[in-house]
Amino acid sequence: MDWIFYGFVVLVFSACILMVEGAWLWWSGTRGRGARRIAHRLDMMTVRGEGAEKVSILKQRRYSASAAVERVLLRLPKVAQLDRLLLRAGWTCTVGQFLARSAPSAVLGLMPAALLEMPAAVALGLAALGFALPYLLLLRAGAARMRKIEGQLAETADFLARALRSGHSFSNVLQMVGSELAEPISGEFRMTYEEVNYGVPMNDALHNLAARVPLTDLRYLVIAVLIQRESGGNLAEVLNSIARIIRERHKLLGQVRVMAAEGKMSAWILGLLPMVTGLVMTVVNPAYIGILWTDPMGIRLLWYAGGMVLGGVLWMRSVIRIRV
Repeated sequence: MDWIFYGFVVLVFSACILMVEGAWLWWSGTRGRGARRIAHRLDMMTVRGEGAEKVSILKQRRYSASAAVERVLLRLPKVAQLDRLLLRAGWTCTVGQFLARSAPSAVLGLMPAALLEMPAAVALGLAALGFALPYLLLLRAGAARMRKIEGQLAETADFLARALRSGHSFSNVLQMVGSELAEPISGEFRMTYEEVNYGVPMNDALHNLAARVPLTDLRYLVIAVLIQRESGGNLAEVLNSIARIIRERHKLLGQVRVMAAEGKMSAWILGLLPMVTGLVMTVVNPAYIGILWTDPMGIRLLWYAGGMVLGGVLWMRSVIRIRV
């Protein structure tokens, strides 16, 4: 009698355990974190409706190593544009690191205002200028890198044409460019080859290349490759023609730069002369120019003078900037 009772208790206990475990397995299989992730991927792969998302197999760049900082940065405008500028300049820092390095620059901009006892408006302007200095350096680095890539495009187009004539496939040619040519253009083509190697369609990888490197000559090269992939033709001859056009364009651009060099020098001198003169007068005779920082009329004149100098610099820049 006792063994029947104990056996019944064991069976009831085992049934309860199995029921709890079955409920847990059902919940984790249908409502759990892994199940939701799998269902989300299946929904995107099976294309439900017109608004289906496009799955990206590429790892997205993070704006910061800290998840909390990244959530804050995602709410700010123009963060994606700043990240593209960092990529264009070839800088390895994240957006969060770049902004963190800009803060000490703003403090350095406040130091002259504190030492010379300038008004609050001028101090804020100097702090803003100091904060913007890393951004200006970023733009300068990006422009210098783009000029270097632009100078390598003709050689790259010839290299592509020679490799295609040798019988290599276009994906292998991308790998050869990434491994044999010099930086920075080799890094861009290496990234394109890695995207293709990871499963990104060739057309999308080439579009990504044109987006990372916004150069007119490179867009012509990408368009030629895309058209050849759709309609066929002798891509090697087209690439040779593009290389010849790029060289002629660079030759004409060099002549234009020589002719505009005098105007650029005049623009630099006229733009920097007021600031250099004011700095020298501040060092030599602070009492003579100090009224500009203390008198309301002097502050107003400083704003007027700064606006006129800025307008003149922008006007001269538009005159001497010739696009070929």
